[in-house]
Amino acid sequence: MTTVTPKRFTLEEYHRLIELGFLTENDRLELIKGELMQMVAKGTPHTVCNTSLLCEVTFLLQRQAIVRGQEPIILPPNSEPEPDLVIARYRPDRYLSNHPSPSDILLVAEVADSTLKYDQEVKLSLYAESGISDYWIFNLVASCLEVYSQPYQDLQGNFGYASKRIFLSNTIVTLPGFPDLSLDLSRVFPDFDTMNN
Repeated sequence: MTTVTPKRFTLEEYHRLIELGFLTENDRLELIKGELMQMVAKGTPHTVCNTSLLCEVTFLLQRQAIVRGQEPIILPPNSEPEPDLVIARYRPDRYLSNHPSPSDILLVAEVADSTLKYDQEVKLSLYAESGISDYWIFNLVASCLEVYSQPYQDLQGNFGYASKRIFLSNTIVTLPGFPDLSLDLSRVFPDFDTMNN
């Protein structure tokens, strides 16, 4: 009996599909562990939170680092996700020669409502396996920030983060790598009370 297995893509094959025009920006795909994953459409709260997050972080950093929103990062050997926010080390070429890789990345953040479980499990494991030191989830379901740090691998080969902290949407948090810069979460999370009035 023949086993049917999905075709997995390398980073090189994925980039070649893009170059040849088989994949376009309209396809809204990302490469996760060799598989092409359809990205979920974003609702208004997700968009508002992500826009606010990008504005606030860009303002705080003022050219001390590169802030990227929903742009690819390279996670060898076969992943190229497009996180909602990435803070990468400053480079004069702004990553023209290649997308940021784990050694360039100070923070990866996802805004999550309908994708919460996926971001807490699949993306978390992927970022931990890649050695991303700090991973944040803006949890719109519970209106809180989940802050993960200290990536590790357990004895069964699973990847995760040793530290998880929760910050409510009205608190202030420090940006990883920038101990003197604080982000006011009340300026990032959507005000659902205003929306319901």
